[in-house]
Amino acid sequence: MKDQEAPKRCPWAKSALYVRYHDTEWGVPVHDDRLLFEFLILEGAQAGLSWETILKKRERYREAFDNFDPAIVARYGLKKKQDLLADAGIVRNRLKIEAAVVNAQAFLAVQHGLGSFDSYIWTFVDHQTKQNCWKSIKVVPARTAKSDAMSKDLKRRGFKFVGSTICYAFMQAVGIVNDHVVACFRHAELRTEKR
Repeated sequence: MKDQEAPKRCPWAKSALYVRYHDTEWGVPVHDDRLLFEFLILEGAQAGLSWETILKKRERYREAFDNFDPAIVARYGLKKKQDLLADAGIVRNRLKIEAAVVNAQAFLAVQHGLGSFDSYIWTFVDHQTKQNCWKSIKVVPARTAKSDAMSKDLKRRGFKFVGSTICYAFMQAVGIVNDHVVACFRHAELRTEKR
């Protein structure tokens, strides 16, 4: 009897950590405001670093940032920010920590004005995952016109660390776009999953 072949995955899913993330989270449509806030903060923290670095620190981030409750993060004062800067379990970057607090405040403003962040952020794709059909990882863009528009609007609303490339990575992570390559087993699965 032949051993069962491992499923084909996107080429970047090499380490055990990446494989788990790829197979269970990346590209799955997210409609939970708390989780959307978590990804927004983590994508900003990732700027200039590898996503694997952030995944390794993710549990500590959840502890340090009060499980990414935007109402709590929005009220962080000087003492809490200093504690975060001293926390070796997260990315200790003053600008990124300040941005998390500012983004929590802007996030709450979106929720207050529009009912939920989910209903706002999904308007950039008319509330439907954009199904891409990339044959190679080499042709997957780092940004698109949609991520440009999202970045511009988030900045207008006061968000920080939301450049177009960060926004596109966020869109990929939370399933606003399906950027699994077509040969990857998750591409077809996510294409047929219901919202």
